[in-house]
Amino acid sequence: MSADLERWRLILGPAAERSTGGLSQENAGRDAALDWLYGRDDDLGKRDVRRGGARGDSDDRSGGDGDSIVTTVDWLDTIHRLFPKETIERLERDAIERYQINDVLTDPEVLGRIEPNPALLKAVLQTKHLMNPAVLAAARRIVEEVVRQLVEKLSVQVRTVFTGSRSRKPSFHRRARDFDLKRTLKANLKHYRPEDRQVAIERPHFHSRTSKRLEQWQLVLLVDQSGSMTSSVIHSAVTAACLYALPGLKTHLVAFDTNVVDMTSEVDDPVELLMKVQLGGGTDIARAVEYAAGLIENPRRSIVALITDFYEGGSEARLVHTTKQLCEQGTQFLGLAALDEEANPSYDRNLAKRMSDVGAHIGAMTPSHLVEFVAERLGT
Repeated sequence: MSADLERWRLILGPAAERSTGGLSQENAGRDAALDWLYGRDDDLGKRDVRRGGARGDSDDRSGGDGDSIVTTVDWLDTIHRLFPKETIERLERDAIERYQINDVLTDPEVLGRIEPNPALLKAVLQTKHLMNPAVLAAARRIVEEVVRQLVEKLSVQVRTVFTGSRSRKPSFHRRARDFDLKRTLKANLKHYRPEDRQVAIERPHFHSRTSKRLEQWQLVLLVDQSGSMTSSVIHSAVTAACLYALPGLKTHLVAFDTNVVDMTSEVDDPVELLMKVQLGGGTDIARAVEYAAGLIENPRRSIVALITDFYEGGSEARLVHTTKQLCEQGTQFLGLAALDEEANPSYDRNLAKRMSDVGAHIGAMTPSHLVEFVAERLGT
């Protein structure tokens, strides 16, 4: 069978074999791995599509001469052997989010082999209260690795934003990040060599930088712990950890449901912080905002970032009133319906509008956008 026909057979399933022919041993293994996962889709029955191997049934499995797939551990080994990294990540994400394959989160052996990724981190945080100590220890590895990756990525952005902005003045300090390409080309055009189509750079030029003044500012991150906000909780912990060490910025991290928990003392250890967060429960946003108001030292040099879906279980009137008071005293008030890489919010727009009407800035941000917002305020 040609490679193209085998690809079509993998896409269309066993019913297409009369037209495409069979599969090679390696592709039969891929087909069995895909069937083990996607064969459990309820929609297949409605369309009268019969697939083998669904739900781990070893006696009703397609896949020809491919490896027999019996357990989640076997399946993980197979996909890591047969698929590229991007495909593995998608398959593991679907296993967790779409099909809720429970032993991904309850079997220490599976947790020890699965590739750490944000989807798995979310699932761990949502179910860690159900895990026994052995499983929790294995799950912690997932939390540590994904948080490390997120902190690494955001730390680069924080350093870029807070190391100072370029000025128009030239500099004698030769640093690659400050290389002035436009000015360099303009100054060296007389050295253009037509035969080589190159400009000989005899004198490179560089920008100077002006440092931002980082003093007397306060940032209070208020994070809703309800289940729908899991991604935002993760990114809030990472963002707080990256901002916490900045000179001149006093960072607080406060988690809330119907209760308010000040987690600032643990903000420098986002892994430990996330392992202690309790997701779910009710929501009293007004109570959290009142707590934040009590932390403010200098209203005109303070930022309150409320990260919530705005579905208030407490008093909406009290929430709007406290928000208005904070805005009127000069505090920058951000109401973020999402703080994550997607920034696709789902929230109560009516309450968000009421808060916007009294002075709050309402929207959704990625962590890097929040860092930029804070940097702009600190530079004033």
